[in-house]
Amino acid sequence: MYLYQELATRAEQGNPVRVGLIGAGKFGSMFLSQVPTTPGLEVAVIADLDPAHALESCKTVGWPDDLIDKTRFVDDAMAMMQTGGVDVVVEATGNPAVGLTHAREAIRNRLHIIMVNVEADVLAGPLLADEARQAGVVYSMAYGDQPALTCELVEWARATGFDVVAAGKGTKYLPEYHSSTPDTVWDHYGLTPEQAAEAGMNSQMFNSFLDGTKSALEMAAIANATGLTPPPDGLLFPPAGMDDLAHTLRPQSEGGRLHHKGQVEVVSSIERDGRPVFKDLRWGVYVVIEAPNDYAAGCFRQYGMNTDDSGRYSAMFKPFHLIGLELNISILSAALFNKPTGMTDGFRGDVVATAKRDLKAGEILDGEGGFTVWGRLYPADTSLRLGGLPIGLAQNMKLKTNISADHPIRWQDVEIDETLDAVKIRREMESRFRVRHAAE
Repeated sequence: MYLYQELATRAEQGNPVRVGLIGAGKFGSMFLSQVPTTPGLEVAVIADLDPAHALESCKTVGWPDDLIDKTRFVDDAMAMMQTGGVDVVVEATGNPAVGLTHAREAIRNRLHIIMVNVEADVLAGPLLADEARQAGVVYSMAYGDQPALTCELVEWARATGFDVVAAGKGTKYLPEYHSSTPDTVWDHYGLTPEQAAEAGMNSQMFNSFLDGTKSALEMAAIANATGLTPPPDGLLFPPAGMDDLAHTLRPQSEGGRLHHKGQVEVVSSIERDGRPVFKDLRWGVYVVIEAPNDYAAGCFRQYGMNTDDSGRYSAMFKPFHLIGLELNISILSAALFNKPTGMTDGFRGDVVATAKRDLKAGEILDGEGGFTVWGRLYPADTSLRLGGLPIGLAQNMKLKTNISADHPIRWQDVEIDETLDAVKIRREMESRFRVRHAAE
């Protein structure tokens, strides 16, 4: 896309791409670390509930004083988007309800929006993407995170004429992780609570990665951006290494684990008995492709591609992702070429709050990565029929009924404040896409 060349021209002209960052946590800090070495890119404003913390983050990642002096540090993200002075907004709070409000405000002010906040994207991204298209701005996944990198592989495969059989990422998974809580999470990471606290690691956030919620959210985002679809009963997390992807991620009818071709799926870096998977893909992303003809299958063999035993399925992968260190790609793609690095274009996958244990009426749900619920991936049709409560709203809601362990929680099972913006936006999205699904 010649991003660097175009950016160099902007730098020479004294016309930098101006960014407004919302949230100076880990992802935001990783992005900020790359700014001093990217001429033509300027972070004009950083909005954080604690501006002093944001300032300290800039110092921690090595910003020189003159760069800090040119940057505004504010606590009001909405005002930042309303006052102008930025071309692209990066939403990196991780809070789904707040993220929806920020994204809508960016779109309202004709600003490109990069959604690091996958929680918000899955909660109502299909609606936001529609609104962004109507406003003529880019609504984009964040390059560096696994969903955008997976979408890139899917795009490569389709643009080169291959059928996409499966796509997704790797993670560390065992079935018992679904019941993990912030009190047990560090045991699975081989850390003590003291070591985690010293490193500034948030137990609930890390638990959302372990208990399967984050994987479900990221696969829903990929499905909604690519047209791939979830398995009917949730992710399977089959163990598979880089050399085994084409064998494992083929249809069940052909000896693999997939429910269907064109599926999102996550592979585990450990076997069910706890042994490490050989050449695991824990930090990476993949796409499994099918040769469209015998000639292409022959080329797989001739050029050393790993295939299944039929020779027709192969895989491409990226064994790592660098999170915020790669975010510039999304920002520049939006600002310079008006293109997203992955964008929601439908409602195909959803993540429903699911009980970690037997829950009693009157209990308060504590959201993603907490003690009460984890997020299970469903096809959107299934979620709509079920009336499933999205994991992004399963925070500070009181249960009205008892829910057995591993059962989904529905809207009707909780007390709902219909005045909340996030609830209104999600209701609007469900209503719009329920009509679309009924028409299909």
